[in-house]
Amino acid sequence: METNTKEFVHIGSVIQNALAGYRRKTDSELVRIWEIWDNAVGPAIFENARPAAFKGKLLIVNVTSSTWIHALQFQKDIIIEKINNVLGKKLVDEIQFKVGSL
Repeated sequence: METNTKEFVHIGSVIQNALAGYRRKTDSELVRIWEIWDNAVGPAIFENARPAAFKGKLLIVNVTSSTWIHALQFQKDIIIEKINNVLGKKLVDEIQFKVGSL
């Protein structure tokens, strides 16, 4: 009679592998936004705005104040273009700014 022995595996790797099967490829590519944000938007925006979440191709960005929301609305198209250029493909179609913690 053969025994079926398997090695123990850390639960973190099991969960990561399981979730990988359910995530779209673009989701994992979008995670790079936290790595490239400061280079894509520049130091002034980086100090006052940070990516918070994604909903499809919508990027939700937390900002320090309503004044920054107003200012960034005028630069939204440029920011989207810069992000997509750094990511190498069009992954962000829209940005929504909201006051929140950085």
